[in-house]
Amino acid sequence: MQILPPEVLSPYIKHYLFLESVGDPHKTLRLFSDGNTGIVFLLEQVHLTTNDGQHLPSSFLYGQFSNFQDLVLTEQTPFIIVVFQPDGLYKLLGISARELKEQIVATQDVFGQPAKKLYDSLRHLKQPTEKVNALNSFFYELTIQRKSLNPTLLSTILQHITYHKGLVTVEQLVHYSGYTERHVERIFAEQVGMSPKKFGSIVKLHSFLKLLRHKTAETNLTTICYQSGYFDQSHLIRAFKKYTGITPTEYLNSTNKLAVNFMEFKDGPNQMSGLYNFS
Repeated sequence: MQILPPEVLSPYIKHYLFLESVGDPHKTLRLFSDGNTGIVFLLEQVHLTTNDGQHLPSSFLYGQFSNFQDLVLTEQTPFIIVVFQPDGLYKLLGISARELKEQIVATQDVFGQPAKKLYDSLRHLKQPTEKVNALNSFFYELTIQRKSLNPTLLSTILQHITYHKGLVTVEQLVHYSGYTERHVERIFAEQVGMSPKKFGSIVKLHSFLKLLRHKTAETNLTTICYQSGYFDQSHLIRAFKKYTGITPTEYLNSTNKLAVNFMEFKDGPNQMSGLYNFS
């Protein structure tokens, strides 16, 4: 289930995702970049590990990462993901995105003791609406401390890139913003955690994924490849494998799509449910 935040939180938070595990949990889950950061709340005391065996805390924050991340859930559990806007954490906390790049850290280490209280509340509240209200209240309290927030240069540039589905060069962004290339690169590194070129390539990839998910039987891969701005199929496949580790055909036929950037490899029945609300 995907739930939008109230308007007052939309500059910071893109949406909340509620996920429920079912059946045999011993599956590989793959998370790949969508240009956003997020917080994961495991609502049971279970073990979630990275592919190299690193145990993750029950509530953790992930920054921007360059490569896909494989996770293994050892037991069944419901969990919630708070998906921030690309610059949402910077606007919310004033923390440089550089500090969180390629990092997975305990939520409490970033948000302090209130994060532990929030986690305890989310575990014990029964209804999704109650959990959403708890999340909204937590983040609203944080926004009060930054109530002078105004639309920024970066917010405008991010909207411009998204509107054009990632098909914007850095030179075009310089012309659009009126700032130097060095300045644009600097604010992306500080507030998003990646370069504008890389952010644009991720937006382009997800534009392709949206077309792929909704393609008809009559539409071939080459058509949506060109519609998404790729030169040819080999260019598309290289870019696709760079971010997801698999080909578009494998993505369609060998995975269960849990969210726009989160999938489970098939070798049995579907293991997760609740996120088939792509946008």
